[in-house]
Amino acid sequence: MTKAEIQAEIEELRNKLEYNSYRYYVLDDPEIDDYEYDMMFARLKELEAQYPEFDSPTSPTKRVGGAALDRFEKVTHRVPLKSLRDVFSREELCAFLDDMRAFDSDAEFVLEYKIDGLSVSLEYENGIFVRGATRGDGIVGEDVTENLKTVKSIPLKLTEPVNIIVRGEVYMPKSSFRKLNDEQEISGGKLFANPRNAAAGSLRLLDSKTVATRRLDIFIFNLQYIEGKKFETHTETFDYMKKLGFVVSRDYLVFRDSDELYKAIIERGDRRDELDFDIDGAVIKLNSLSLRERVGELTSIPKWAVAYKYPPEVKPTVVKDIVIQVGRTGALTPTAELEPVRLAGTTVSRATLHNSDFISERDIRIGDTVSVRKAGEIIPEIISVDKSKRPADSVKFEFPEFCPSCGERVYRDQDEAVIRCTNSSCPAQLVRVLTHFASRDAMNIDGMGPAVIELLTQADMVHGIADLYSLDSEKLAALPGLGEKSAEKLQKSLGNSKKLCLSRLLYGLGIHHIGQKAAAILAKKFKTLDELMQADCERLTEADDIGEVCADSIISFFKSEHNQETVARLMAVGVNTSYIDTQTGEKFAGMTFVLTGTLPTLGRKEASELIERNGGKVSGSVSKKTSIVLAGDNAGSKLEKARECGVKVIDEAEFMNMLSE
Repeated sequence: MTKAEIQAEIEELRNKLEYNSYRYYVLDDPEIDDYEYDMMFARLKELEAQYPEFDSPTSPTKRVGGAALDRFEKVTHRVPLKSLRDVFSREELCAFLDDMRAFDSDAEFVLEYKIDGLSVSLEYENGIFVRGATRGDGIVGEDVTENLKTVKSIPLKLTEPVNIIVRGEVYMPKSSFRKLNDEQEISGGKLFANPRNAAAGSLRLLDSKTVATRRLDIFIFNLQYIEGKKFETHTETFDYMKKLGFVVSRDYLVFRDSDELYKAIIERGDRRDELDFDIDGAVIKLNSLSLRERVGELTSIPKWAVAYKYPPEVKPTVVKDIVIQVGRTGALTPTAELEPVRLAGTTVSRATLHNSDFISERDIRIGDTVSVRKAGEIIPEIISVDKSKRPADSVKFEFPEFCPSCGERVYRDQDEAVIRCTNSSCPAQLVRVLTHFASRDAMNIDGMGPAVIELLTQADMVHGIADLYSLDSEKLAALPGLGEKSAEKLQKSLGNSKKLCLSRLLYGLGIHHIGQKAAAILAKKFKTLDELMQADCERLTEADDIGEVCADSIISFFKSEHNQETVARLMAVGVNTSYIDTQTGEKFAGMTFVLTGTLPTLGRKEASELIERNGGKVSGSVSKKTSIVLAGDNAGSKLEKARECGVKVIDEAEFMNMLSE
């Protein structure tokens, strides 16, 4: 390669690493896996070492991590939260061990799990937890104290009144991750790719009450700072931190012998599937704290520690068949049935194929030999096809035109690769559909939660949403845990739900792309469900904020014979299908509001309802047509744009004054 080609490769690697670091650390939405990132990073370090003339102070190799988000107050770490140098082979590990033994031939090394989570610092004053922050870029992080208080394994008061800062890794146990994704599926929410993303996303939520439901956990792995105490070894700090009430790195071991250390690293990698937390490697540190000081640190990494990274295990197998699974949101997901293969400690016989585009882009066929790995150590996926081994009788997969669960015709959204079933009574979607229909923001059927719905479906008492209004009181009372009073309350709530506005019903039907706001716009525009069902694309798009994608989704939904039958049955039992005008005043007539941030006392939904009841409109984005931006704490880019556009900005107190005038 010429010098120009080498320089071009270095610049390309830097750009790719910066982009993917931003996706991983800031957005929590990575596009590549850790191993691919690590390989690019290792290649860049190699080239920079060979060609120092192309060195740059802005290279990703000089950085610690990502940037702090603006949603939380920024915190400057008293002690920088540095990253670790990665090693990928026994040779690289032994080179590190030999370097350390050059300082002390009898050096001890501590072996710990490298937890795949989110690094944080915890600060205590006189033994009281006062601040918790994410790593951010290692120098400045985000203040997530209130969210960290919801992590039950973090002590709020220590056993001694010490001033101390510790560093730990917040993670989501695999069991909690599976439960969270199950709940997300039932509610129609976004599924998380892996526990690390789930933990990072949860810790950055603005609502600490929601964070508390995510069942996060933590391991403390370093004593960053302590006032008035000295320790000789890293393991002594672990003993002391355990005494204070911290949960420290689990199952850490101490070694002098290199062979025994390497053997333990590999054994831990082989058994990682047995753990209830994700690891992506092992951490090896000098035990002696005084020796660490002699060895020293670089700007972004300590010299006295490394992370041994495990490569993802990949194995070949054969695609026996491709079948379609219908998810609870109506998405048709193709799944490959495989010749069983042992992978990451478990037997894998199925792998997700994501969607039709995934299959066609990789030309995956029944009979193909494919390479399989576990994505995020959880979900098996096919990463490549060995076409040299393709048999002559391999079968190209064709996506079905009809739902395999209910037989209804399926459709594909214009803006995504997902193919969906639109039948609201589809058996595969039943629990999710019923739960959404009965939810507080839809038909508000008090007492009809997921547990009761599971009982109803298991007892074969409901096959669609219309069946809810024909439930027998005696059979309801006989269900486990209900009884006569609960059954009576439920029937009363069902009766009340019949009187709600058309907008509630439209939202409750679960039409793809139609949320609460769109449902309210459609109800106000068309007045009756009959009118809406007869509207074509042109009429639908005349409504504010209803584009072609939403219009196509509405038309596809009401084309379904099953959905037409459901609507007819709802009408027959007396469910209201007309718009009810809840506007009580004209104070905000002709005005468009945008809400941003967290208001002191009003929820976003409550504030929106107050605006609409007084003749105003609520929009999701700021433009020159915006009349007022109602801003609360942690207001973001919308507030900045309002100032740029010269839009009036008010707080909750001023908003309430406007209402009372």
